[in-house]
Amino acid sequence: EMTHTGVEFGVPLGPWRSPPNSLNVFYTESVMDELAYLAEIDPLDYRLKFLGESPKHRSVLEQVAKQAGWGRPLPEGHGRGIAINDWFGLDDATSVVAEVVEVSISERGKLKVHRVDCVIDCGLVINPDSVRAQLEGSIIMGMSAALFEQITLEDGRVAQSNFDDYRIARMRDTPEIHVSIVESDAAPTGVGEPGTSPIVPAITNAIFAVTGTRLRRLPIGRQKLI
Repeated sequence: EMTHTGVEFGVPLGPWRSPPNSLNVFYTESVMDELAYLAEIDPLDYRLKFLGESPKHRSVLEQVAKQAGWGRPLPEGHGRGIAINDWFGLDDATSVVAEVVEVSISERGKLKVHRVDCVIDCGLVINPDSVRAQLEGSIIMGMSAALFEQITLEDGRVAQSNFDDYRIARMRDTPEIHVSIVESDAAPTGVGEPGTSPIVPAITNAIFAVTGTRLRRLPIGRQKLI
């Protein structure tokens, strides 16, 4: 049994892509990564240990790891992070998305996202180009929120008024993105939202792999990484 109490923020709120799944996956996949390191087990292997009864999730994780070259050596200052998410649609049909991110941290602590590998199992796909476009957009939107986006209050008022003073990801921030779709004859499921969530913990888990710094709040922004 679970209960909750609503909180009035005093600031108008609106819908956001992938709510509230995005925030929950940041928490759960960050914890999974932290547990893996505490257990001294590779983060991919640790997740796979718990997926014996979830072949769909296991297959997506294994495919994205192979695609990203998980375990291959990286240049100095680079690291990889991994995360997975599922998204329930009609009749509990599930889309499963896993992502691997490669980042680098400069000697001055500057973060750069170099590459994102993404694999989705969303059942029978009618238009593969549309699925890839949705996931590319999800990745950039989630990455933008993780790295930059923030609303602040000054003297009781929202400080940001438009995109000239609200930081979002731009072309120069966009990494190399590789999206693969699992072939399936199952009923189609959603693709518009599930890709937003795993990019966030995949980035922070990659940062930990490089620096040993575990990030527990967002946006990453000006947080000290080294």
